[in-house]
Parts: sequence; structure tokens; C-alpha cells
Amino acid sequence: MSEMHRVEFGVYLPQLQSDFETIRDRVQLADRLGFDTAWFYDHLYPPHLPDVPGFDGWTLVSALAVLTEQIRLGQLVLCNGFRHPGVLAKMAITLDVISGGRLELGLGSGSYLEEFAEFGLPSSDIATRSDQLGEACEVIKLLCTQKRSTYEGQHYQLHDAPTALFPVQKPYPRIVIGGGGERRTLPLVARHADVWNCPTYSLGDVTQKIDAMRRACEAIDRDPESLVYGQQAVVVLLESEQDRDRELEIAGRRFGGDGWGLDAGGFVGTSAQVVDQIREKVELGFTQFALFFHDRGESKTLEQFARDVAPAFR
Repeated sequence: MSEMHRVEFGVYLPQLQSDFETIRDRVQLADRLGFDTAWFYDHLYPPHLPDVPGFDGWTLVSALAVLTEQIRLGQLVLCNGFRHPGVLAKMAITLDVISGGRLELGLGSGSYLEEFAEFGLPSSDIATRSDQLGEACEVIKLLCTQKRSTYEGQHYQLHDAPTALFPVQKPYPRIVIGGGGERRTLPLVARHADVWNCPTYSLGDVTQKIDAMRRACEAIDRDPESLVYGQQAVVVLLESEQDRDRELEIAGRRFGGDGWGLDAGGFVGTSAQVVDQIREKVELGFTQFALFFHDRGESKTLEQFARDVAPAFR
């Protein structure tokens, strides 16, 4: 475990099949309980669930920024193809100022291409989307730090673009790139990100992904320990062992697919058991956790985690 980074716990609240008041109340409770981060998705509708209502992630975080005090807010991850990076930079600077420096800037190349076609958005192959994401990171960093920015990329160009408003966080909000692709995504993380977020679908190969992430850093002479290693995971937190079968059945309905990694890397058990399971991941080097609570963050579960799990890592 690196001594450079403190352990952070965040609640990932997929913003579907819920009203705004419920989401607001759960994020405000997480804020009061001392959770470090709250996360949302960035899609035009819940993936594979076109008839289920869901909120836009950026608008939701913007609203929550003025309704919370300490918790950091972001998306895992913003789809680069939805917004020109020059526009996103302005949005990020504004939200960082509004929130008092609490924006987590999650970025990705886009993982659900059906919505591109359905909404008439341009899309391209993974190699091109990866190149675009790399350029977008460079554009955003320029606009967050320079009064005038010029950039000549293959996909994006700036021509003496002015910035007069700057983010609270210096030099820019922490950039989080999510993914497990060893050929393209991890090298992008090594070159551009402050945080790597290992998604649930990569938890079955987590040690392999860590090794690949470290190699990607070393290939460009970056200290692997300068990167924050984060991961997503489903949590089934039990009040007692007697609850296991019932709660696992609920978790299986909501997070049972292979992509959710419940069996491969979920945290399942009583508070003491979950502490031990998380400690194993901390010993591997992970210090940021974005947690899908199987009951979607009901108050009793958030309170139990904050009372009985998080203090073991403070």
C-alpha cells in the first residue's frame, strides 16, 4: 500500500428509477456521514433500459453541488463524445467554483455506443475515441491553467482561446479515467490522469490490471505511486449473517450480471468481514472506492458503513 494516498470511500448512486428528492437525501446523508465522494453515470438513458427514467449526470451533480458541503461530486465517467472538451472545460471550471473545489472530473471514451446512433451523435472506432480522449485531457488542462490557449490536435483545435475564470482546485480538478483496457485505456491513464478507476467488469482480473497499470506508468517514466488507484465494487453489507441469503438475492437481481463483478470482486458480509475484504484491496494498492450499495444507499446501510467500516481505514 502506498503511504502517499489516504483511503477514500464514495457512494455510487445510479440515477435511475428514483426521484430527485431520494437522491438528494442520500447524498446529503453521505455528506454528513463523512463519505468522500458521490458518483453518477453519464448516459442519455440508463444503458439497456430505454424505458426506465433517469437523470442527466452533469445536471444532477450541478444541483447537488449547492445542496452539499464537504462531499466531492463527479461522474464515472463523462463520455468525451458528448461534449467538446473546450465546452467541458468551461463547465468544469464553473462547477468547481460553485462547489468550492469539490469536482471530480471523471473522463472516458464512451462505452455504450447504441445511444450515439439513436441520438444521431457521431461516433468512431475505439482507437479514434481513445485518441480523442487523450487530446481532450490536454485541452482541458490548458484551459484550466492558461489565460490564452492554442492547441493543434488531430481532433481538436484551440486558437488563442481565452480563459478568465479558473478552477478552485489547482492546477485543475482531479482527473479520473476509468477502464481496464491494457492496450489503450491504461496508457491514457498513465499519461493524463490523477486517478485510475478500475471498473466492476475488470475486478476478476484485478491483479493483472494493476500490473498492467504500473507498466504503463513506467513506460513513460511516471512514478506508479503518484497515481491514485481506485475501483468500483458492489457492497452487500449485512447487519447479521442470518440476512445473507435474503440480501444476496436482492443484490443478484440488481447487480447479478458478469459486468457488475459481484462474485469476482464484490464486498459481501458483516461489517467486520467487509473491513477484511476491503483491506485486501488496500494492500494491493487501491485507495479510492466507488461503492454500489446493493440497496442503493438506504440510510441504515450508509450509517452502518460509516460507523463500522470506514473508521478502520482512517
